[in-house]
Amino acid sequence: MVEKDRKDLGGVDMPNAVQIASQAAVADIEVGKVTTDETLYDPVFGELTEDGPNYRAVGWIGTVGLMLKTQIGLGVLSVPATFDKVGIVPGVILLCAVAGIATWTSYMVGVFKLNHQDVYGMDDAGGLMFGRVGREVLGLAFSLYWIFVAGSGILGLSIGLNAVSSHGTCTAVFVVVAAVAGFTLASIRTLGRISWIAWVGLGCIATSVLLVTIAVGVQGGPSTAPPGWSSDYKIMNKPTFAEGVSVVSTLIFACSATPAYFSLVAEMRDPRYFTRALVVSQFGSTLVYVVVGVVVYYYCGTLVASPALGSAGALIKKIAYGLSLPGLLATTTIVIHLPSKYFFVRLLRGSAHLTSNSITHWATWLSCTFGCTIIAYVIASGIPVFNDLVSLIGALLGAFLAYQPTGCMWFYDNWTKRKTTANPWKWRLLASWATFIIVFGTFIMIAGTYGAIRAIIDSLKAGGGSTPWTCADNSNS
Repeated sequence: MVEKDRKDLGGVDMPNAVQIASQAAVADIEVGKVTTDETLYDPVFGELTEDGPNYRAVGWIGTVGLMLKTQIGLGVLSVPATFDKVGIVPGVILLCAVAGIATWTSYMVGVFKLNHQDVYGMDDAGGLMFGRVGREVLGLAFSLYWIFVAGSGILGLSIGLNAVSSHGTCTAVFVVVAAVAGFTLASIRTLGRISWIAWVGLGCIATSVLLVTIAVGVQGGPSTAPPGWSSDYKIMNKPTFAEGVSVVSTLIFACSATPAYFSLVAEMRDPRYFTRALVVSQFGSTLVYVVVGVVVYYYCGTLVASPALGSAGALIKKIAYGLSLPGLLATTTIVIHLPSKYFFVRLLRGSAHLTSNSITHWATWLSCTFGCTIIAYVIASGIPVFNDLVSLIGALLGAFLAYQPTGCMWFYDNWTKRKTTANPWKWRLLASWATFIIVFGTFIMIAGTYGAIRAIIDSLKAGGGSTPWTCADNSNS
């Protein structure tokens, strides 16, 4: 039997027993795992046995579901409102541009993972590129990003519960209910067991969004429109600087699930299929965003709601939110799970407790999921303006994690090739692109954060029932 304390392919010579393994086993080694009769070895998780959770159980189709659900959920609900700020044509152009950039940045995550198989998350990538400081900064940003996203997921669930129940109780109670439900499902230990939740949630959210899109088309606009009203949509609009960068930040939030992809590829059975899953999910999510954004905004104009499910009137709103609740819960589950798993792996990596069913394992895991849920709950209660919250998340943390690090990853893996490559012009072109990604990400992070904070301040000043820790109905925005 191959000895248990193996090394991966990180430049260390492997034992002879591995070197003479079959072609199938060699293929397994190339993607970061060695199979024996009893164990599965992973450079991140260590030995995986039948006595503990299997962290390498997600197929490429399951990965597509997780990717799509990470994006199509909170993101699609905010897209029509962004078109109201910039107009249909600029909105579609910006959306496609951001989605295209997101495809490249996400692709770089898959490439970097295959090149450095012991990398689990953004913190490990930061440690390779920038040392201890890079590890801590990117690790902190990653955990904060997904906890903030979890906060917006909890907020979205509270809006849905308010809509379905006609504000059946205090909104603060619904926020607590959403947090408890998210914590419960997020405590499932592996993404392989969560992938079915992602597919169910994706089907529910897609059905609800399609229902609203068809309803506003059939009605010719929102049912709340006054008599004689006709859609005041704009082909081109003139947003202020703050509004413009806020729109870009919101679209980054909608399109760039890039920070999650290290965690997803780490739990794939075969990470070589990551690019296939990425292309399918990016094409699907972008198509849904464009269709929903254009149709809903075209018929609703400035009366478009955010989240968009409230755009077709009270009855459709109830039905749509009823259908979307499993989808919103699935999103909340995934985005609580991701930062929790980061802390969990960081705490127990290298320990036998990471892949066992010990008391230490369960106590650590549940502490991580509970802690992330509590912080997300505080965020959802403290910043209860949905569109402004997702804009702030996209600018402050989304761009920082999806853009600058991935540009740096390209330089880290390709810098030494500048003098040896057979095609120097291709290298320079890709280097220019990676530089653009870094510069653009930095600009959006600074300018977008300013625009989002301004929007939150303006929304809170305007009132309208959305105040921190409120009992007021938050489904009427």
